[in-house]
Amino acid sequence: MHKLVVLYPKPADPDHFRDYYVNNHLPLVANWPGVLAWRYSFDVASLNGDAPYFAVFEADFADADALAAMRASEYGKRAADDVVNYATGGVDVIDYPVQNGIG
Repeated sequence: MHKLVVLYPKPADPDHFRDYYVNNHLPLVANWPGVLAWRYSFDVASLNGDAPYFAVFEADFADADALAAMRASEYGKRAADDVVNYATGGVDVIDYPVQNGIG
């Protein structure tokens, strides 16, 4: 499995972020090809004081090729281009292969 994680620092207008994200951005995500599952939260907490992020998103793909195909797709490109419409605090995007734990 391969995971995509998007971390959002606090935006200038948190209410606009939440509204736009849920009503405009996530419908693009719902159409991503190859996505196995996705989830998000606005309730990001830290064990060491203030959390450095306002929101988090993660999506699961079968492998890195499936993630690359999504990014190259119409909905992948539209979602990437849409970030400037709500994420005024910026965005950190990471992806990685998931290793299974033992136990």
